[in-house]
Amino acid sequence: MTGPAFDDHHPPSADLLDDCVHCGFCLPTCPTYQLWGEEMDSPRGRIYLMGLGVEGEPMTPEMVQHFDACLGCMACVTACPSGVQYDKLIEATRAQVERRHPRSPRDRLLRRAIFSVFPYPRRLHALRGPLRAYQASGLGGPVRRVLGRAFPRLAALESLAPPLGRFQRVPERIRARGTRRGTVGMLLGCVQREFFPRVNAATARVLAAEGFDVVAPAVQGCCGALSVHNGREDEAQSFARKLIDVFNGSAADWIAVNAAGCGSAMKEYGGLLADDPAYAQRAREFSARVRDVSELLAEQGTVARRHPLPVTIAYHDACHLAHAQGIRSQPRRLLRDIPGLTLREIPEPEICCGSAGIYNILNPGAGGDLGERKARNVLATGAPLLVTANPGCLMQVAAALDAPGEPVRLAHTIEVLDASIRGLPADGVGWARSGRHAPHP
Repeated sequence: MTGPAFDDHHPPSADLLDDCVHCGFCLPTCPTYQLWGEEMDSPRGRIYLMGLGVEGEPMTPEMVQHFDACLGCMACVTACPSGVQYDKLIEATRAQVERRHPRSPRDRLLRRAIFSVFPYPRRLHALRGPLRAYQASGLGGPVRRVLGRAFPRLAALESLAPPLGRFQRVPERIRARGTRRGTVGMLLGCVQREFFPRVNAATARVLAAEGFDVVAPAVQGCCGALSVHNGREDEAQSFARKLIDVFNGSAADWIAVNAAGCGSAMKEYGGLLADDPAYAQRAREFSARVRDVSELLAEQGTVARRHPLPVTIAYHDACHLAHAQGIRSQPRRLLRDIPGLTLREIPEPEICCGSAGIYNILNPGAGGDLGERKARNVLATGAPLLVTANPGCLMQVAAALDAPGEPVRLAHTIEVLDASIRGLPADGVGWARSGRHAPHP
């Protein structure tokens, strides 16, 4: 396109760009730099390109390619000694790209399809029946091979679907067990609600067992995380307003989230709606109540009895939990408090698994390479159970582990806590894509 790369609506901040001293501490933690070794596919390289745009250079396809290649994992934010707020820079840049860069018809069609389905739980729910029938048919392997040759993005999408068990609906209100300690509003999510309903059910049970009334409004929709992380600003703001309205009537002391990307986005509603006079203050107040479920339990303390769970786990840091929210010790502490559980750390924990929202669909080559790298590191621990806190990570690593047919089960952190509180056997925790271990109720 001709003219400056960025318009006047919240371009990347020149002051934030100037914080980068190009020291290179981000390079070892950047997934795309680790894959390709290209300077423009590192955080400091992308910051250099943003600077060119701020100075008035046009937005070229090559520039957009480097921005699109970023996973938005925020590992560079953790690594940066200068406190560069790369998260704000890349989100502002992506909003500019979304408004100002003409994408190819094929790319537009794929993105339109993704954003017409993924952020809408009812539409996802309508896919459950056909998807379960497809999984039962045994056609997955042949279909995947055909798609992989001709349509790699569709092949990536097909490979990610987890095995679907029975659907579990969380009641709108659940009373606390024992002494009541407060009221928690619970985000149901989109992919989490429809593809991992057992995670939501476990979350509600654990919160109730820990003495919290749980409020989970059925009318709640998407939090807007996928939209905001892909530059769809207006759409993200609309989702945020609706979610604030739903929970503002719930009298909840906290809003608990069990999906790392969702929690990260919801904690930033104050910035997302800063220009909206009707919602700016409400958004800040809402975000102040948002907690990852592990963060809430660690903050308030636990009271429910933990039964022994003799199992060895590998814990994977979801990027938007560890890097974006700074939550690392809390889930580990909760897991280590379970009698009989052994936690092993995964090599290269700072490197993203390649999921990154819809990155693995839009960039199946890089996403697949990072998934295989993460799978190798998981297998190196020797643990039979991988535990993490994000549905995207679970799907991505499961698909990568499925390729070599490794018998590693996967579970959300809250499912492990739930199993210990309920006294379930260790071999009933988790699931695997191969079908050797079906999802437990």
